[in-house]
Amino acid sequence: MEKYSPHEIEKKWQQKWADEKIYKTEMNPERKKYYVLEMFPYPSGNLHMGHVRNYSIGDVLARYKTMEGFNVLHPMGFDAFGMPAENAAIKHGVKPSDWTYSNIDNMKRQQREMGLSYDWDREVETCRPEYYRWTQWMFELFYRRGLAYKKKASVNWCDTCGTVLANEQVIDGKCWRCDSDVRKKDLSQWFLKITDYADELLKDLDLLKGWPDRVKTMQENWIGRSEGAEFSFDVPDFQEKIPVYTTCPHTVFGVTYVVLAVEHPLVEKLIQGRENEAEIRAFMDETRNMSELERTSADSEKKGMFTGAYAVNPFNGKRVPIWITNYVLYEYGTGAVMGVPTHDERDWMFAAKYGLEKILVVNNPEGTLSLDTMDNAYVDPGVLVNSGAFTGMDSEKAKGAIIQWIVDHNIGQRKVNYRLRDWLISRQRYWGAPIPVVYCPHCGEVLVPEEQLPVKLPENVKFEQGSVSPLAQCSDFVNCTCPKCGGPAKRETDTMDTFICSSWYYMRYTDPDNATMPFAKDKVNYWAPVNQYIGGIEHAILHLLYSRFFTKVLRDAGLVGFDEPFTNLLTQGMVIKDGSKMSKSKGNVISPEEIIAHYGADTARLFILFAAPPERDLEWSDQGVEGAFRFLNRVWRIVGQFAATVKNAPDVYDVKALTKEEKELRRVLHVTIKKVTEDIRDRFMFNTAISSIMELVNAFYVFQDKPEINAGLLREVTLDLIKILAPFAPHITEELWSDIAGQGSVHQQQWPAYDPAAMVQDEVEIVLQINGKVRGKLVIDAALDREAMEQAALEHPRVRELVAGKGIVKVIAVPKKLVNIVVK
Repeated sequence: MEKYSPHEIEKKWQQKWADEKIYKTEMNPERKKYYVLEMFPYPSGNLHMGHVRNYSIGDVLARYKTMEGFNVLHPMGFDAFGMPAENAAIKHGVKPSDWTYSNIDNMKRQQREMGLSYDWDREVETCRPEYYRWTQWMFELFYRRGLAYKKKASVNWCDTCGTVLANEQVIDGKCWRCDSDVRKKDLSQWFLKITDYADELLKDLDLLKGWPDRVKTMQENWIGRSEGAEFSFDVPDFQEKIPVYTTCPHTVFGVTYVVLAVEHPLVEKLIQGRENEAEIRAFMDETRNMSELERTSADSEKKGMFTGAYAVNPFNGKRVPIWITNYVLYEYGTGAVMGVPTHDERDWMFAAKYGLEKILVVNNPEGTLSLDTMDNAYVDPGVLVNSGAFTGMDSEKAKGAIIQWIVDHNIGQRKVNYRLRDWLISRQRYWGAPIPVVYCPHCGEVLVPEEQLPVKLPENVKFEQGSVSPLAQCSDFVNCTCPKCGGPAKRETDTMDTFICSSWYYMRYTDPDNATMPFAKDKVNYWAPVNQYIGGIEHAILHLLYSRFFTKVLRDAGLVGFDEPFTNLLTQGMVIKDGSKMSKSKGNVISPEEIIAHYGADTARLFILFAAPPERDLEWSDQGVEGAFRFLNRVWRIVGQFAATVKNAPDVYDVKALTKEEKELRRVLHVTIKKVTEDIRDRFMFNTAISSIMELVNAFYVFQDKPEINAGLLREVTLDLIKILAPFAPHITEELWSDIAGQGSVHQQQWPAYDPAAMVQDEVEIVLQINGKVRGKLVIDAALDREAMEQAALEHPRVRELVAGKGIVKVIAVPKKLVNIVVK
C-alpha cells in the first residue's frame, strides 16, 4: 500500500461524495429520523477553529446516527444579514450582497474541505429573497396575532453602527458588535410581544432535560419572574398617585422615601418651577445617557436628587420625600420604587449618602438589631417590628398577610412581574429583512399583501457612517402605493433584527424549496424538533430564547406540532491558545486552512475531538496535532499490511479456533466497540472514544510481526476498526474501506455491534502489594475468587522472598485488580 497522502485522498472523496450526493436526505415516515444541527455561521469570510470544533462534533453524531440506521438530517446554511456587510460597503465601496456571497463561497469551500456530511441541497442563506420573503411572512403572522406593535420608546443606540440594539445585545454597556459605548435615544420602534409567552417560556424549561443546567438558569434569570404586590402612594399636592411594585411587602412600614426614574412622566410635573429645576434637568440628561447596565449595576454609584415633592405611605400615613435617581428604570416595573433603607442594601447606601431616614421594621429572630449598631441593611427573615397590626408576625408569613390586606382594602393587587421585556426588532440599517409595512395618510399602518412579498432590498442605496438609515434615503424604495386605497404611501424603512432570521431557520431546512409556505406541516413535524443542537454558550439568552418563542407562536398558529425547537443542546467550549481565546490582537490565531493544508482535514478533526471533552475549553497543541497525524499513519500502515489477507478472508469464522493471543485481540476489539458506541451515543465523550480506538490499534500492532494470524479475525478487526473510526476521520476510512471492502461507502455501513461473550477475559494481570507498596505483578485466571487470588499471591516467588520471617497480619484481595499483603 502506498504512503498515506491525506490531501490526495481527501480531495478525491470530497469530489466523489459531492458528485454522488451520498449525504442527500429525503423524508421517509417509515424510518426513524434524527436531526442534528450545528448553529449556522455568520459569513465573515473564513472559518476559525471554533467553527471546526463545532462542525466536527455535529459531523461525528450525524455519521454515527446514519450508521445506526437513522434517517439523518444534517443541513448547513448562513446567517447572512448583519452590520459587517454594511461596514464593508462603507469602508471598501463594495455592495453588501457581493461581500456576503463572496464570503459564503469561501466558507462553503472550507466546510467541504473538512469533509462534513451536509446535505447542501437544503442550504439556506437568510439574505436571499427566497428566504426573507418568509421572514417577512412571519412578521405579518405575528402582527395579525397581536404580537407585533410599534411604539415610541427609549432605546439602546450605538452611534458607531448607527442602529438600535435590543437589551440582550448590550454587553457591559457596550455594543455586542463593535464594542462602542451605547446610549439611550427616543425612537418609534417595532416590538414583538415575547412577554405574552413569559410564563410558558419559563415553565417549559422543565421540558428541556437535555439542556445544560447553566443555560436554563441563564434563561430563567433573564425572564426573571417574581411575585409580589402593586399599590400606590398618594401625591396629594398634585392629585396624583405613584404605583410601585414590590416583592417585599413585609417592609412597607419601613418606607422613608420614594424614587422615580428620570423618564417617569410625573417628574416633569413635580419639578416645574422649582428653584433648582435647571440642576434637576441636567441630572436627568446625564442619567438618560447612561447605559442600562451602568444604571442597574451593583457596583455603580447611586446618585439622586430631591424633587421637592412628597408622597403618602398608605400603610401608616407617613409623608415621604420623592426623589429621582440614576438606578431606577422606567421600563421595569412601574418606573417607581419604594425606598426601605434598613432592609435593602442599595437603599441603605442611598439613604446613607443623602442622609435619609431609616426605620427598622424587621428584627432578627433574637431581637437584637438596633439602628444604632447596624452598619448595613438586614435582608434575612425575622420578626416584624414598628409595623402596626403586623408587629410580632414572622416576616415570611407577613408577606402574604400584607398582600391580602392590600387586596381587601382595595389599595392594590397581587402581581406577577417579569424582568423580560418585549423584543425590540427595529434596526435602522440596510442589510436586513425589510419590515413589510407601509404608511398611508388615509389608511394608516398597512401590511404589504402576502402576494407582494418579499419586499426586496433596493440596490441603489448610499452607505454613510452613522447615517440614520440607508433605506430612508432611497426615494425609490420609500415611496410606494397603498395596498388598500391605491393612494401614495411610504414604506417602513427599518429592517428586522437579524435574530428574527435565525429564530426559524431550523424549520426551513425541513422544506427549503417550498415556494408557497415557509415549510410544509408534514415535513416540519417529521424532522423537527432538532434532536441535537450544537453551539456556543454565548447564545444562551439571545438566539435560544427567541427560537423557543418563535416555536411556540408557530405552534399556536397551527404551523408546527411541537413545543420546543431543540430537544438536546450541547454548548461546546472555546479553542484557546497560550491560555487565552484566539484573537488577531493577541497574535495566537491558528488558521484551519493552514492545518488542513499541512496535515489534512482528518488530522484537524481528530485532534480537535481528542484534545478535550466537547463542553470544555480546548487548549491548542502543535504536538497534539502531530500526534493525531502519527496515529492516522499508524492506522494506514497496519491496515495496509494486512490488506491482501483481509480482502480474501471469510466474514464468518470459528472463534473457538483462536489462540490465546488472538482471543485477547478480539476481546479488545469488542470492548472498544462498546466503549466507542456508548461514548458517542450516551456521553459525547469523543476524546475517550478516540483514546479507546488508539488502544485497539496498539493491540493490533502486537500482531505486526506474527508469522500467522487467523484471517477471519484479521478481517473482523480491520473492518470494525475502519467503521468505528469513520465518524471521526471520514476520508482515510473511506479510502481504506474502498480498498478492502470494495463496494459501498463506509459511512453507509451498519455500525458494528459488540459481542458480550467476546469481552470476557480468560486471564487478568493483577498488582501485588506488600503494606500498600507495589512489589510485582501476576497473571491469573480471571475467574479466580478472593481466596484463590490470595493463595496465588502468597505462592509467588517474589512475595515469598519479601515476607520471609515476617508475620502476615491480613491479606486483602480485590478481584481482577490487586492483592495487598499486610505484614509486621
